[in-house]
Amino acid sequence: MGRRKKEPRSVHRENIASAASVLFMEKGIAATSMDDIAKAAGYSKATLYVYFENKEEIVGILVLDSMKKLYDYISSALVQQKSTKTKYNFICRGLVQYQEEFPFYFKLVLDKINIDFENDDYLPEEKETYLVGEKINEKIKDFFISGMEKGDLRNDLEIMPAIFNFWGMLSGIIQLAANKEEYIKNSMRLSKKQFLEYGFSLVYNSIAAKEFGIERRLK
Repeated sequence: MGRRKKEPRSVHRENIASAASVLFMEKGIAATSMDDIAKAAGYSKATLYVYFENKEEIVGILVLDSMKKLYDYISSALVQQKSTKTKYNFICRGLVQYQEEFPFYFKLVLDKINIDFENDDYLPEEKETYLVGEKINEKIKDFFISGMEKGDLRNDLEIMPAIFNFWGMLSGIIQLAANKEEYIKNSMRLSKKQFLEYGFSLVYNSIAAKEFGIERRLK
C-alpha cells in the first residue's frame, strides 16, 4: 500500500477503471457493485471512494475514453484520404474497429446522446463525452459538405438529419453483424466482413449522387 500512495492519482483511477471495465463486460453495469470493483482492482472500498464518487463516474470515464478513440479513428480517416468514397470506406472501418475494440461502449455511447446540461445533475465526463461527439459530428458534416461540393454526394441532403441517419444506419449494421454473425453465416452464406461491405455499400448508394450510383451499378 505504501507504494500506491506514491503513484499519481491518475494511475489509481486507471487501475480501477480497467478492473471495472472487465466486470461491466462480464456482468453488466447494473449487476456490478462498487464492492466488486474494489475487490477486482485490489483496493479497499473506502480507498475506491477516494478516487471515484460512484459507479456512474467510472462508467463516464470509460465511455469518454472510448469516444476519444473513436474521434481519433474518424479524424484520421478524413485527414489521410482524398476521395469521398475512400473517406467513407475509412469511416466505416473506423466504426468497425471501434465496435470490435469497445463492444460494450459502442452500444452505450449510442444510448447517451441526449444529455440535459441546463441543470447540474450530470457528470463532467458526460458533458465532455457529448462535446467529443459533437466534434465527431463536425467531421462528418465536413465529409458531407465536401462530397456534395465535389458532386459525389446528393445535393439535396439536409446535413444534420443526414448525419443522424448516417450514424443510425452504420451503427445498426455494425451491431447487427456483431450480434447475428453466426446467423448471417448460416442463413446467408456471408462472412461478417461480406455482410458489412454489402450494408455499407447500400448506405453509400443512398447518399451518393445519382450519376455516381448509376456508374457503380454499370461496372
